[in-house]
Amino acid sequence: MNSVDTPPGTTDRVLVVDDDPGIRSLLISALGFAGFEVDVAGDLTQALEQIDRRPPDVIVLDVMLPHADGFEILQLLRARAIQVPVLFLTARDAVEDRVRGLRLGGDDYVTKPFSVVEVGARLQALLRRARSGSSAPEEAPLCCADLVMDDRRHEVRRAGRAVELSPTEYRLLHYLLSHQGQVLSRAQILEAVWQYDFGGDSVVVERFVSNLRRKIDQGRTPLLHTVRGVGYTLREQARK
Repeated sequence: MNSVDTPPGTTDRVLVVDDDPGIRSLLISALGFAGFEVDVAGDLTQALEQIDRRPPDVIVLDVMLPHADGFEILQLLRARAIQVPVLFLTARDAVEDRVRGLRLGGDDYVTKPFSVVEVGARLQALLRRARSGSSAPEEAPLCCADLVMDDRRHEVRRAGRAVELSPTEYRLLHYLLSHQGQVLSRAQILEAVWQYDFGGDSVVVERFVSNLRRKIDQGRTPLLHTVRGVGYTLREQARK
């Protein structure tokens, strides 16, 4: 369950978790046409049954669900060390839903009403990112001050204490550490980490940077800095 690598000749499997039969039917048809094998679930119990029976490569998860909402389902999956990429479906005006989903370990989101073509494109991008991360060659640990990222163990430590990161947060930190001292624009980060054109929407970058800063800098000397009007940089001391 921790890897999304798919052997050659096989089809990527997506699990759609949504209680709306119309949306499930639409995504079954559209994603099936796009080359995915699609399973569906309407609530937490059905989702867990599907995951146990046929582990998906990627999950489409509605926020508003009966009994347990999408956030609770995501927390349960991450607590079980299930790191399958998750794409949230959220209401267009629910900014707080998008922020909360990303903070809890979601990887991307699409707002309702949505384009099925966009959903398919984002799912393919999530899979490419996950596979590129899992197939990357092992490197020596990346360090900045007392922050250490060890790819061989897939762990991050700050001052010797483990830092728990979602898969996307891990990739973001890896990119920043690999280019420490450089000022990286939001567009550069989107292209490198998300591998997807968000049409100029940099909110997802801002939210993930905020999450990452909270996890690695809280209570310690800041390493992740905002360069107003330009982007972000990871370095030991902010330049004056």
